[in-house]
Amino acid sequence: MYQYTEADRQFVHQRAAQFRGQLERHLAGELPDDDFRALRLQNGWYIQRHAPMARIAVPYGELASRQLRQLARIAREFDLQDAGLPTERGGYGHFSTRQNLQFNWIPLPRAADVMDLLADVDMHGIQTSGNCIRNITTDALAGIAVDEDVDPRPYCEILRQWSTLHPEFAFLPRKFKLAVTGAAEDRAATDWHDIGLKLHRNAAGEVGFRVAVGGGMGRTPVIATVFEEFVPWQQILVYIEAVVRGYNLYGRRDNLYKSRIKILVKAEGQRFIDAVRREFAALLENPETPLIPQSELDRVSASFQPPPGLAEPVPPKADREPLAAFDRWLQRNVLPHRLPGYRAVTLSLKRAGQAPGDVTADQMEAAAELADLFSLGELRVTHDQNLLLPWVRETDLRALWASAREEGFATPNIGLLTDMIACPGGDLCALANARSIPIAAAIAERFDDLDEQHDIGDIDLHISGCINSCGHHHSGHIGILGVDKDGSEWYQVTIGGADGSTLSGPAVAGKVIGPSFAADEVPDVIEAVIGAYLAQRRAGERFIDTARRLGTLPFRHAADAVRRSTAAVA
Repeated sequence: MYQYTEADRQFVHQRAAQFRGQLERHLAGELPDDDFRALRLQNGWYIQRHAPMARIAVPYGELASRQLRQLARIAREFDLQDAGLPTERGGYGHFSTRQNLQFNWIPLPRAADVMDLLADVDMHGIQTSGNCIRNITTDALAGIAVDEDVDPRPYCEILRQWSTLHPEFAFLPRKFKLAVTGAAEDRAATDWHDIGLKLHRNAAGEVGFRVAVGGGMGRTPVIATVFEEFVPWQQILVYIEAVVRGYNLYGRRDNLYKSRIKILVKAEGQRFIDAVRREFAALLENPETPLIPQSELDRVSASFQPPPGLAEPVPPKADREPLAAFDRWLQRNVLPHRLPGYRAVTLSLKRAGQAPGDVTADQMEAAAELADLFSLGELRVTHDQNLLLPWVRETDLRALWASAREEGFATPNIGLLTDMIACPGGDLCALANARSIPIAAAIAERFDDLDEQHDIGDIDLHISGCINSCGHHHSGHIGILGVDKDGSEWYQVTIGGADGSTLSGPAVAGKVIGPSFAADEVPDVIEAVIGAYLAQRRAGERFIDTARRLGTLPFRHAADAVRRSTAAVA
């Protein structure tokens, strides 16, 4: 993990102190709402449907156990305080698809105290909101994946430091998201980002980036366009600057729905690519344009070496009695590791009674304890709203499974139907048209049989409460989108989306299968869609493979049958 310097710590503490002054002036009536809004957004504070929401940056998903314990303290001591709601609904956080953590019930007068506590453990909420370069994401297996060519984390950190408080890019036409991967499999969904970067080596063995620009979800889902196949790593900040400068100059500010760079790239095509290349060339010709020096890459990379405490690999003992439940967990929750004798282990955050990605203060502390005992004090937040332990010895897997099972983290459902992605939806978000959490709960209840889930096999189910697509419904094998119809909650269903991973295939947006469904119809619709797949799949064929082979029509017919049945009963 990146180790903060004294300058880094001084910066986040000064920023927390600055925010405290701004908040005090606002609460005293000296700083109007309109003026304070931009200041709080720059530090990750929203005003949601019922209360303020704080978004905490987890750069490229890496967390230390001490940081997770501090987040647990914040959840326990600040979340839901003075909100007038039952305490059993409070004291929790929500891990998002951008590898951040969100608190939904912290009273605004206490926000500055939270910022101080975050700064104490090298954390903050800077640029987790607003029209700026947001939290940079990567593969949760970065640095340990067996298919990785180049570790992306040092480059993510350099990008983070470069983009934080960049004076030219603080007020872009719209928010701006980057993702980086260095592996053969794209587990970071880079083609769905404003800029997606893929590290690789050219024929000479030199490290560089494939740069794709203009991806995004929302009202107009677009797959990013490849601008360059290879930009030398030393020049990547210059190239990104050329892209964002062009966006800052030409991006639309007159229409919120057409302000993302994907619209600019789609509208201008090669003309925008040429403009970026001209700006890039001009910047490189300027002798004052800084490239990334080898010394800086070396400095940052020093934080991303294998952590101290790694033991020599020991062959696991085979004299323990086999357990079917343990074997199923090994199959679903345990991943290969580039180091012999080690594995990466996913802690499932998908359980009955909690929304996908939600964790209570007690659960955060339990996960931190597991990280200390079994993963050298380190965790990762995954794109799928789970936690991952990256440094688990093979010989500790049985003990970890037993401990994780006691804490409710060992559900062997990773990659299955109930390992779904969902945004907070209308229960919390002021932008949402419909609720996501009850839909997720109803589907999880309908498919609560793990044997049935394993028979269905690998499938990505994504749920968004509105067209902003925070639940990434476009990239789900099955996607669910909440829509508003005359003040009522309805849901569109899409089939065949993909995020770009090996399981899903090339990134593509799912296709809508007919008019929207009422909330109480959705579980029946999903069951009918799954039934159509099971009836027509070939041996060894996954849902996404069947959907590509058959197209959407069989699934639309199955869903329409549910609609007709409901209408007949009514």
